[in-house]
Amino acid sequence: MIDGPELRGGVRRLARQLSSTYDDGLVVVVVLKGSLIFAADLVRALTIEPEVDFLAISSYAADSGRVRVLKDLDVDIAGRDVVLVEDLIDTGLKAAYLLGELGRREPASLQICTLLDRSGRRILPTPLRFVGFEIPDEFVIGYGLDYHGRYRNLELVAAAEPEVLDADPDAYVAQLYGG
Repeated sequence: MIDGPELRGGVRRLARQLSSTYDDGLVVVVVLKGSLIFAADLVRALTIEPEVDFLAISSYAADSGRVRVLKDLDVDIAGRDVVLVEDLIDTGLKAAYLLGELGRREPASLQICTLLDRSGRRILPTPLRFVGFEIPDEFVIGYGLDYHGRYRNLELVAAAEPEVLDADPDAYVAQLYGG
């Protein structure tokens, strides 16, 4: 779907946008785990000095639609420009939760930077100022996105069939890792 050179170009474009928007610095909040690889490349490409912190939330609880913070920020973001770095925004539910949670901490500004926007699945309107790539409504793996912990380290984003992965979690290994 998105190969390595295209990914690197998209990350550099986002880094330029962030660097020019926040020339006085910013706090980059990385949502673990899927955003880690994207965020590492993004932060290295910035031409400003960011402060980086991490946030982890649970998966949605069955039948409740609720998430909870598993790892909170270590830095105080009050009065600071904050960019929430996400791997993928689709329904907007998690993004809305995180924007609400971080917004209560009174940052000077709060924006989302996402590698992938799957807007076809949007349930809640989600303001996305910094978007790497718009993708169709397909399950994707690679570049931080996983299937039960597999495929995160790929230097590409690939569409995958969940049914195929359910039957054989390693179904795409040879194809995507060149084996």
